Amino acid sequence: MTSHPDTSAPPARTLIESRSIDWVPEGERTGKLWHQGPLWFLGNFQYFSIPIGFIGPSLGLSLGWSVVAGVLGIAIGTLFMAFHASQGPAMGLPQMIQSRAQFGYRGVIVPLVGTLFTYLAFNVADTILLSEGLHSSFGLDPKLVAAVAALGAAVLAIFGHDWLHTAFRALLYVSLPVMTILTIGVLVGGAGGTPPAPGAYGFSWIAFMAQLGAAAAYNITYAPYVSDYSRYLPVATAPRKVIAAVFFGASTSAIWLIALGAWLAISLGAQDGLAGLQLAGNTVIPYLGDAAALLSAVALWATMGMNAYGGTLTVLTMVDSFKPITPGRRARIVTVVALTVVWYAVSSVVEAGSVATVLSSLTLMLYVLVPWTATNLVDYFLVRRGRYALGDLFRPDGVYGTWSWRGITACAVGFVAQIPFMVLTDINGWSYSGVVATALGNADIAWLVGLAVTGVVYFALARSLDVDAEIAAGDSVPHQ
Repeated sequence: MTSHPDTSAPPARTLIESRSIDWVPEGERTGKLWHQGPLWFLGNFQYFSIPIGFIGPSLGLSLGWSVVAGVLGIAIGTLFMAFHASQGPAMGLPQMIQSRAQFGYRGVIVPLVGTLFTYLAFNVADTILLSEGLHSSFGLDPKLVAAVAALGAAVLAIFGHDWLHTAFRALLYVSLPVMTILTIGVLVGGAGGTPPAPGAYGFSWIAFMAQLGAAAAYNITYAPYVSDYSRYLPVATAPRKVIAAVFFGASTSAIWLIALGAWLAISLGAQDGLAGLQLAGNTVIPYLGDAAALLSAVALWATMGMNAYGGTLTVLTMVDSFKPITPGRRARIVTVVALTVVWYAVSSVVEAGSVATVLSSLTLMLYVLVPWTATNLVDYFLVRRGRYALGDLFRPDGVYGTWSWRGITACAVGFVAQIPFMVLTDINGWSYSGVVATALGNADIAWLVGLAVTGVVYFALARSLDVDAEIAAGDSVPHQ
């Protein structure tokens, strides 16, 4: 792995994080490994996870098969996410800065565009879900909810890395006991509900793959910024420990709430995750559901702050790739505010019924992100094996070039290979089903095809790289 000489003493701790897209020297690596688990556990321990479990039942999939598909999907998606997380301690860089090694100093704009749209689309959907859910559950003004959620998420993103970790841990300590009691109530039959009619649910390959794909997509979308939250860990942190902490943190909570969502859909006939959670909890113990719904909504707000932080680093990387900037506190604050205005404005004009369109757009972003994640992981683990000239990632004339044809070609080929397998159900009234997907009964395996094709193509193209020459010719440490 790349070595990182400690070139600076630890700075005095400030309220607002001073770093943005720059390298974090070893002297500032004050992160704790045990913080990773709670962060990613709560990242999925919120309102958005529950409706993921509605997908299988809505297509006639039984509770048991919905849970199996959810478990497999989350396991696959989280595995990719967790391997990206191991890059943070090794390199001390935001995820998308490291991607310049595969795509070039300016070529990284290709995956950055898709990544930025994903952040914004998530926060638009989150804002709408919060507004509608808290209005139906507690009668709160949807416009006020949207404004407060946007402002709170922006403030959390501005304070930065350490505050995000702290907020997520605090919310976890409060919400975990509440959700545990509610879940026990469901398991022992104290949450109400009725058994489904005979024959109402069963197994369907199409429904199974839809549930599996949605679950996998859920955590793969974390991949572009998971190492943003591990880059403050000491360089000596064992990669396997980072991978394990992120994997079990992010997968456990997602599996838990997806399974709960499937039960709410089948046994309670819930159409809204927050309302279903509230009804089930209040049946177990009066006001338990109110507490669970409120805490789940607050956790979703915190996740919006995480998205805003990651989106900010993405924007700054995009700008820096064409016009070098001085990364730091001011640049991050200005960008957070700008992104907040954009997602709030979009969410205020999107109709409630259009949430399905937003979620379908996220499926499209999965198709965009899958070729990037395959390229990045193959490069890091199989081609360069963690060996990078870090200083050259900040130079357009460095050893990685301005536009790297290998990464761009692999992503293009991988994306095109997915098209015959794609299934898009609703994007502003438009839908698409590829010729192969149609033959398979609209079972969506496009993302699996994209992973395989992109990985193989990139590995084949990268065989001509001389990694030793890159390291010898490049700068091992970025200039501060």
